[in-house]
Amino acid sequence: ITSAMTGRRNSTMIIKFILLGFSEFPKLTIVLFSIFLGIYLMTVAWNVGLIILIRTNSNLHTPMYFFLSYLSLLDICYVSTTVPRMLSDFFKKHKFISFMGCTMQYFFFSGLALTECCLLTAMAYDRYAAICNPLLYTTIMSPTLCVQIVAASCVTGFFGSFIQVCALLQLHFCGPNIINHFLCDLPQLLILSCSDTFYVQVMLSVLTVIFALSSALIIMISYGYIVATILKITSAEGRSKAFNTCASHLTAVTLFFGSSTFVYLYPNSGDSLSQSKLASVLYTIIIPMLNPLIYSLRNKEIKDALNRWKKRIFSCC
Repeated sequence: ITSAMTGRRNSTMIIKFILLGFSEFPKLTIVLFSIFLGIYLMTVAWNVGLIILIRTNSNLHTPMYFFLSYLSLLDICYVSTTVPRMLSDFFKKHKFISFMGCTMQYFFFSGLALTECCLLTAMAYDRYAAICNPLLYTTIMSPTLCVQIVAASCVTGFFGSFIQVCALLQLHFCGPNIINHFLCDLPQLLILSCSDTFYVQVMLSVLTVIFALSSALIIMISYGYIVATILKITSAEGRSKAFNTCASHLTAVTLFFGSSTFVYLYPNSGDSLSQSKLASVLYTIIIPMLNPLIYSLRNKEIKDALNRWKKRIFSCC
């Protein structure tokens, strides 16, 4: 009898999920679609513009802007793993996604998120090298090392995602198949699993702690040295420039790490599901749009490059 029940259970294994998205707000469908479409287009436009600006301006060919251009590229890919699918679901009656489609979306979404985590940490080290060792900066942050850091960030990020996907593929889903989210995220999938998810939840928490705490530790140590060095600068203009550069990076780090850590460490039950969805909107959609602004608004070098760009455009016209 037990084996027959087990066979019957396996035969009803879920092969499709339903992404609810924002279906709890049916009257706001057009408004939400317009808002998210606008945010997505601005995200792509601003990040592409920043990449072109950095690549075409020789004054911005430094390690800091090298990392920033790859951060912009990551943000474009990152937001494109979720938003186009979410936008298409707004007007679908049946918001189905296959199990493999769900798994692949999570693989790329998680891989890009972890890669961004590593890259933001590398950017903190870059600021440390620039401010604490200015005479050796170009030697320490050589072009070869910068490329290696970006490559290592990608490998580390997608390896962490691969581990999670391997754990996900070991789970069984026999119903229900409704995901109360706009993307296939592992915490929501664990709620639907018929398997014992204790070890997967432990693994997810451990990976979150490893990436979040190790990154936070490196960032805090780097900024500890940075603050100590800045306080020794006698020039008020020099201190202001250094603080402005660091403030942009710290703002981006705080927003990204704060919202993502909340999603993956906060218990997913009851009202927290709605809070988790809102936090996910922040770090999957809003932050990729804000990053180019965060790094540009108080950055004199980017402002100067933009002004030169404008002059070229108007002179050609």
